[in-house]
Amino acid sequence: MRILDKYILRNYLKTFLIILLSFSILFLVVDISDRLPRLLSKDASLHDVMLYFLLRIPYLVLLSSPVMVLLSGLFVMNNLSKYGESIAIRAAGISILRMVTPLIWFGLIFSIFIMFMGDMILPKAEEYRQYIYTEKIKNMKVEDKKMRSHINYLGKDGNLYYIGFFDGYRNLLKTIDISTFDSETGELHKKVTSTNAEWKDGEWLFNNCDIRYFENNTLAEMKHYDVTSIKEIDVTPIDFIKSAKKPMSMNFFELKEYIERLKKIGEKYGKELVELNLKISFPFANLIILLFSVPLVSTSSRSRGRGLIFAIGLLVCFLYLSALRICQSLGYNEVLSPLLAAWLPNLVFGLVGIGFVVKAEV
Repeated sequence: MRILDKYILRNYLKTFLIILLSFSILFLVVDISDRLPRLLSKDASLHDVMLYFLLRIPYLVLLSSPVMVLLSGLFVMNNLSKYGESIAIRAAGISILRMVTPLIWFGLIFSIFIMFMGDMILPKAEEYRQYIYTEKIKNMKVEDKKMRSHINYLGKDGNLYYIGFFDGYRNLLKTIDISTFDSETGELHKKVTSTNAEWKDGEWLFNNCDIRYFENNTLAEMKHYDVTSIKEIDVTPIDFIKSAKKPMSMNFFELKEYIERLKKIGEKYGKELVELNLKISFPFANLIILLFSVPLVSTSSRSRGRGLIFAIGLLVCFLYLSALRICQSLGYNEVLSPLLAAWLPNLVFGLVGIGFVVKAEV
């Protein structure tokens, strides 16, 4: 690594660590002042309260990482321009893009780190934080939603399922109606009704079950079984259980598996799919936002536009985060596809950031 690369990267890291520490302290102070009275009113122990707030740090760091990355870049670029170092570097025949290459590499590596933190550290921290708040402080139990009623869904085999009630504690289904339609004509082919079904040895056993076969929408045959199993039903008790975890408290693979479960029983999963895509797209905001600090290095130390560029950089960061939230909401409401909702802000601001870098070279 060149001496210049080490110099720029060292200054950037020093500034970044100072801002990271400052932001962490600031956010903790705000969070503590807002929530501490309510926690103390529940007679929470000091140990639990301290853990509750410390476990909030990964979320605060991840949420504010684009702002910290941009501020660090703006301060470093400002100092290089302020003391004429950028002029000397460019006079030596080094382009602006080459000058900021170590920062771009940092942005890429930091984006990968944030992705890792959001997938490995944040879910565990949020899950344990929820456990402390619910069980230790509020003296309640954290558990999945295991009791559900009136479940309707279209299976992957094209069967239409209706479950009157699901008891996840006993793995029991009640009031079951399964209709099979001809894929070409849409005519009713078979109907299965059962008073209840129990999950035993990896399959559903249907009690008091009637299977009716139809031809030309007319009943052709009916069979009654006191107890029988139906192999084509591929759902398991876990598929009916709604997770008490929020998407933020799941890692990528847990959330992906949960979405597959929701798909299987016909539940809406648009919100979860948006969050799944955001787990990949949001970390790269750190690389994209960093590009907006580059134009500051090309301004003169006496230029009045320096403060304006600094303000524009912060405004861009605010606009990016706002655009991300708007697209997220549009994705939740199925106005945008989950993929587009997660990646559109990155695409737009990434192109604008590249344009800023190219213009700075001119």
